[in-house]
Amino acid sequence: MIPTTPTRRQVLLGAAFALATPSLARAMQPVRNNTSGFQSARWQDHFDTTENGVILADMTSRAVHFWSEDQTIYRLWPSSVPISEELTRRGMTRITKKVEGPTWTPTPSMRERFPHYPAVVPAGPENPLGTHALHLSWQYYRIHGTHDTRKIGRESSDGCIGLYNEHIAQLYTLAKVGTQVKLL
Repeated sequence: MIPTTPTRRQVLLGAAFALATPSLARAMQPVRNNTSGFQSARWQDHFDTTENGVILADMTSRAVHFWSEDQTIYRLWPSSVPISEELTRRGMTRITKKVEGPTWTPTPSMRERFPHYPAVVPAGPENPLGTHALHLSWQYYRIHGTHDTRKIGRESSDGCIGLYNEHIAQLYTLAKVGTQVKLL
């Protein structure tokens, strides 16, 4: 048999295959998405009663749990959480107001850090609060939607808890003014 010298094309194809092999192996591994670690929680571990319904916002697992007052409804949604501990508020609070089509006004500290922010953003696709907002008894804190779906499952807020717009719409219909909320 006469030895042949590989053609340039064969060398390039061989090199491409060798470089692609690790990528192909990684592509065949299962991908873990942001919601895979979610587990149901027990309301009894956080609240004395489910009077007015209860919401548990777990910042470690980046999830929001809801139980209805009569405990027949339980929901679990992925959420965004504050970007730093300094912006995080934890503890017990309540829903004080519900707003569909909220306007957004940056807090004074946001305006200091980001002077280019507008004074007010009206309802619509550019509004950081998404389609619905649940005001908490703590000034400036909300559970709200977002049009930027990349934020869910991440540390991405200035203190609020964010949900996909379709999820905040569901929570908005389930929760009422007076619903108990715990952020942990």
